[in-house]
Amino acid sequence: MESQVRGGTRWKRFAVVMVPSVAAAACVGVGLAQGALAASFSVSGQQFKVKASHLHGEGFAQYGGIDTVYTKTDGKEQTQVPVAISSFDDATITKMCQSVATPIPLIGKTVYLRLEAGNDPDKPVTAKNLYIDVAQLDADAKFRNIDIGVAVKGKTRGPDVKQGENVLPGGFAQQAESADLTNVKQTAWATTAGTFTLNGLSMKLGTSDKMECF
Repeated sequence: MESQVRGGTRWKRFAVVMVPSVAAAACVGVGLAQGALAASFSVSGQQFKVKASHLHGEGFAQYGGIDTVYTKTDGKEQTQVPVAISSFDDATITKMCQSVATPIPLIGKTVYLRLEAGNDPDKPVTAKNLYIDVAQLDADAKFRNIDIGVAVKGKTRGPDVKQGENVLPGGFAQQAESADLTNVKQTAWATTAGTFTLNGLSMKLGTSDKMECF
């Protein structure tokens, strides 16, 4: 995730650049596992799935926005999709799984990329200034000191709205000192973090739909 995506890393379709994409993904994964990189994930014209056993976040804010999604790898065709932007000052995630399915017309199959990290409860995934552009979320949620219906421009929790971000004017918003989400299943268009440390990173490619996180 350049949807209205902060950061601008784009994962191109495997049918166009199969080997370079896999090599780049591997390099990014290693860097993230070592805590060396800021992170910006997007999939051109596609949603991706994220599953987690538990997410604890300090400084939570959520508000409506619009992502510009490129529907072709040349960047010439695009559409706009509504999203709920969830942001955290700091987040700790256990048993995280992220997957994306990419149809490959040239071979008539779908290739799945699956990332797992934070399976050791003593070494969870950690992130600072985390933003997730969510299309759908299912979870059990607990919030501490929550304010609902707060105007985005007046929010006092969570990382700042980034310059140029396409926020829905007058839209719904909420904020809380902390948030705990368990049994998380979500689809998203983009994830951005100032730092994203993937402890115990495992990355796999395959053609079975069992590679999906859910």
